[in-house]
Amino acid sequence: MGKQQKAYMLALAAVLFWSTAGSAFKISLSFLPAELLLLHASFVSLIFLMAWKLIGGGFTACFRVSGRHWLNSAIMGLLNPFAYYLVLFKAYDLLLAQEAVALNYVWPITLVLMSIPVLRQRISLLSIMALFISFAGMLVIIMKGSVSDISFSDPLGIFLALASSVFWASFWLMNMKDRREDTSKMLLNFVFGFTYVLIYVAVRGGTYIISYPGMAGSLYIGLFEMGLTFVLWLKALQISSSTAKVSNLVYISPFLSLIFVSLFVGEAIYGYTIAGLVLIVAGIVIQRAVR
Repeated sequence: MGKQQKAYMLALAAVLFWSTAGSAFKISLSFLPAELLLLHASFVSLIFLMAWKLIGGGFTACFRVSGRHWLNSAIMGLLNPFAYYLVLFKAYDLLLAQEAVALNYVWPITLVLMSIPVLRQRISLLSIMALFISFAGMLVIIMKGSVSDISFSDPLGIFLALASSVFWASFWLMNMKDRREDTSKMLLNFVFGFTYVLIYVAVRGGTYIISYPGMAGSLYIGLFEMGLTFVLWLKALQISSSTAKVSNLVYISPFLSLIFVSLFVGEAIYGYTIAGLVLIVAGIVIQRAVR
């Protein structure tokens, strides 16, 4: 198998795993509250990343970094996994899985908007049109496809789903400026992120729930949403002759996610969800094409 074929295989595996994440979130949240699901999943991901660096080499080098890099990881760990997943899990708990899946894909548009003041990037007229297309898709989902008889989904759930895109875009902007090796950054980020979750759960108090289905879901999410899948994706980008050849495969993920939501969660997929998602993804595709 050639390098490019291997890159495609790794990228498709990553896309497939990410496509199951929404279903895994929704099912697992029926057994565990959001903060405990995040605690277990982030611990699993942390252990995986530690094992990956121990086996592959470079474990100690992850921690021999400058004070600025320690501070970067402290902030990035606060954004992801702590804030991003905590808010996203709570959104999934309140919304239909299909709505949360679709609204979660707004983050590339949020990233573009935040890049204007942060990175001082100029935006073209076509980019503005692309933003409006994705924004229209978001409104279709929020308003459930109705203009005359508006029936909003859970307002708090919608707010949390959109807020998660701000946390992820903020994390991504910081990550782009940090030139450390990716898996090394991830490990140190998760050291901080897991610590934040642990403190949050301890301060929040309450009854610690042990649920075997919930623990199984945490294991799955920790490996196939947070840990292993990112490693597969990074490896695919590394060995591909062009990042565009594999990065474009991401666009099939939200539509696969809807199929899995229907199969595993048992939700009937509504036309407004598909229409809204098509508009969101179309806007993202146009936005990337004009970069």
